[in-house]
Amino acid sequence: MLMLPPTVTPRAFERLSEIGAAAQGKALRVAVEGGGCSGFQYEIDLDEPKDDDLVLEGSGEKVLIDAVSLPFLASATIDFSEELIGARFVINNPNASSSCGCGTSFSI
Repeated sequence: MLMLPPTVTPRAFERLSEIGAAAQGKALRVAVEGGGCSGFQYEIDLDEPKDDDLVLEGSGEKVLIDAVSLPFLASATIDFSEELIGARFVINNPNASSSCGCGTSFSI
């Protein structure tokens, strides 16, 4: 089965530019870890690239996915959302069978 890598929206790359991630030598790391109220949770942080990372690039910015998290994020979309309750990076993940109300944890 072909595993498609995640995609990053222009809006997410634009937000990384606004916060100056590349200028700081950093990139947005999106990882999947065990835990959260639904079984897995997203860990989103600014970090430096590692050797086994998938690097997604756009607008001079980078998003990093480690090799362990990649299968959980296949075909997902990484976006940036600004709503009344706050602004945050969000993951639209077709692999998740359910997620919690806050959208930071999910199950497969």
